[in-house]
Amino acid sequence: MVSATDIEIPIWRGAAAAREQLLSRRRPDDDELSEVERQILRRLFDDEPDFEEAVRRIIEQVRSGGDAAVRQIAEAIDGAAPDSLIVTEDEFAEARSEVSAELVSALQHAADRVRRYHEMQLEHAAKSFSSGGLGQLVRPLARVGLYVPGTAAVYPSTVLHTAIPAQVAGVPEVVIASPAVPAEDGTATVNALKLVAAEIAGVDTVYKVGGAQAIAALAYGTESIGAVDKIFGPGNRFVTAAKRRLYGVVGIDAIYGPTETLIVADETANPELVAADLLAQAEHDNFAAPILISTSEALAESVVIQLLDQTADLPRREIALNAVRSRGGLAFVPDLDEALAIANEYAPEHLALVVDDAHRRIGDVRNAGGLFVGEASPEALGDYVAGPSHVMPTGGSARFASALNVGEFMKITTVVQVSDELLDEVSADAELIAHAEHLDAHARSLERRRRDR
Repeated sequence: MVSATDIEIPIWRGAAAAREQLLSRRRPDDDELSEVERQILRRLFDDEPDFEEAVRRIIEQVRSGGDAAVRQIAEAIDGAAPDSLIVTEDEFAEARSEVSAELVSALQHAADRVRRYHEMQLEHAAKSFSSGGLGQLVRPLARVGLYVPGTAAVYPSTVLHTAIPAQVAGVPEVVIASPAVPAEDGTATVNALKLVAAEIAGVDTVYKVGGAQAIAALAYGTESIGAVDKIFGPGNRFVTAAKRRLYGVVGIDAIYGPTETLIVADETANPELVAADLLAQAEHDNFAAPILISTSEALAESVVIQLLDQTADLPRREIALNAVRSRGGLAFVPDLDEALAIANEYAPEHLALVVDDAHRRIGDVRNAGGLFVGEASPEALGDYVAGPSHVMPTGGSARFASALNVGEFMKITTVVQVSDELLDEVSADAELIAHAEHLDAHARSLERRRRDR
């Protein structure tokens, strides 16, 4: 029989071992730069700076050099730079001609479901109100930038899952930055699927720029790229490092790491489907984390066999297996309560409950970006057509962060408009606190109003 050891899948027996391994996540930033990344840095710079210094230099180059710097960086990284950083109407038309009617229909279906879900979400979002002279104004951001990664793998779904919540929230201008793909004729443009999805989602402008330079351009603006109020969307570690560095110059949605799916399963789960769901996560990239916590060792053994069978003809087989080996794993724990306790401590991006009466366990979940309940609710469905945005917190940040939602595209202004009577009623306490803080001008501001009446 094939075992987890045969394909080098980490195995953790017991809750203590599972906690020790799962809660010591390794970030991609902790890994050495790959040789491909080093080659890119050598083409960009005369020397070979470390990772953080390279990101800092890219940002400063874009800040001072504008469009010319963006093109120069694109040329060094991709071997081709677009003549215009803005996708033209002709390029959109060409994209439409390249995408089949069936795929356009599927994208439209996904867009409709994403829009309906976020419209429902808007009904429960923060609202403007006024009561007793106090209230709040809720306003959408004026202009947001969405980063949509991918050249080898493209993500039109990410276009829909970021742009549509922004539109539902009422953002007047939504723009996208996405890497351009070099063509044989030396030109470069954004992948056709992304452009078609951008049209379906009603995006205003698409910029042909990726990487840390895209984040810098959206933050500071260039001759062609207008600065935005807030940047959304996942990306590679250069994108993530640029977002972290530019927070405060521009709003940042979150710092995203590699994608994660943690499946909690018992003896009733179908091993074929569990393996399929793990591989759906693992094929993203080598950093993905596909994890199974099971109360049944027999199930886990069957899942291992299925992993081997299902990767035999998988186009991204090596990537998937690398992810399973390096950041995935199988944990055996004594009972479901322990499995869910560990899952809550890990706080995964995606948590799948594939257990008997899964819906009865929803209340036990405290920390997860997205919860997928039962075998009929695979995470892969959430990536495309379920409805909620698939942009979710990673790296344990589900302990304090939420999946992308309409509220992220809004801001709240508090309003204070009190009557003379209320001022008289409450200001004495305010004055007392102000004096206690040795902020006498604060107290006098209040005292003068009472004195003048």
